[in-house]
Amino acid sequence: MNDRQPTIFVVGSFVVGLTIRVPRMPVLGEALVGDEFDMGPGGKGTNQSVAAARLGAHVGLLACIGEDIFSTVADDLFAAEGIDCRHIHRIAGINTAVGFVHLIPSGENWIVGHLGANLQMQPEHVDAAEEQIASSDILLTQYEVPPAVVRRALELGRKHGRTTVWNPAPAQAVTQELLQFVDVLTPNQTELRILLDLPPDDPTSNEELARRLLEMGAGSVIATLGQQGAIIATNDGIELVPAVSGISVVDVTGAGDSFNAALAVALGNGLSLRAAVVQATYAGAFAVQHLGVINGLPTRAQLEQFQQAQSA
Repeated sequence: MNDRQPTIFVVGSFVVGLTIRVPRMPVLGEALVGDEFDMGPGGKGTNQSVAAARLGAHVGLLACIGEDIFSTVADDLFAAEGIDCRHIHRIAGINTAVGFVHLIPSGENWIVGHLGANLQMQPEHVDAAEEQIASSDILLTQYEVPPAVVRRALELGRKHGRTTVWNPAPAQAVTQELLQFVDVLTPNQTELRILLDLPPDDPTSNEELARRLLEMGAGSVIATLGQQGAIIATNDGIELVPAVSGISVVDVTGAGDSFNAALAVALGNGLSLRAAVVQATYAGAFAVQHLGVINGLPTRAQLEQFQQAQSA
C-alpha cells in the first residue's frame, strides 16, 4: 500500500447482526443450544465502510437506520471508526435492520435477515450525496438497498468518472442496462449464476458465466470462489488468483466484505486490477480467522503484517 489516502463513497446497508454458533444445522422443529454468541453492527454497506476506513481510506456512507435501540449501535460504530455520517438517515416508524446468523464449526453459515430501514432508501437520497460521490475516487455499493438506489448510485458514479465497484449481494437477476454503469462487478460463485437468472447450482463454468456478464456490459468481473481463490475476467482474458493457503477458518461471514473493501481501497490507491485482487484475497483470508464480521476486518498494519507472514 502507498501513503495516499483514497476517498471511497459507499451506498449501502446498516444491519445489526446477531451470530450464534451451533454444532450443526437443526432439523425442522428442533431447538439447538449454541456455544458462542456475538452481537454487533453489520450490513454489507457498513462492513465495507468500516473495512475501507481501517485500511486507510476516507469513507463516506449513505445508509438508513431506524429510530430504535439498534440505531445507537450505528452511532457508536460510525463515531469509533471515523466514518463520514453526513448521509446517514433516520427513518421514523421503521426498525433498524437485523440479521440472524447461524454458524457451524466448519465456519459455514446461513443467515435470516430483515432489511428494515434499508428498504426506505430512495434515489433522492443518492442525489443529495452527488457532490460527495463526485469528489470520491471509488463508488462502492451492494444489493441490500432497493435496486433503484443501486442504479442511481452507479449512474452518478459513471457521470462523474468515478470507478464504480458493485458487490451484487444478495443477488438477483441483472439487466444489461444496469451493467453498463459497472466498472468492477464482484459476485461470488453462487451470485454469478443468480445474476444471469440461473439456478444457484447451475453447472456452467465460472469462466463462461463471467464472460457472459462482460458481454452484457460489465467492465470487469471479479468472481470470488472461496478456497479456490478468485477469477479476474476482463476483455483481455480470464486469470485465476489463488486463495491464501494454510489458514484456520472460523467464520466466513465477513470474508466478502473484507475482500470488497480492500479491493476498493487498492484501486483507489492506483493499484492494477490484479494487484488489487491479490490484496483483497489476503483481506478476505484475514477475516475468516475471526468470529464476527467487525472483529475480522483488518487495519492497514494488520493486513500488511498478515501478507508478510504468509509470504515468508
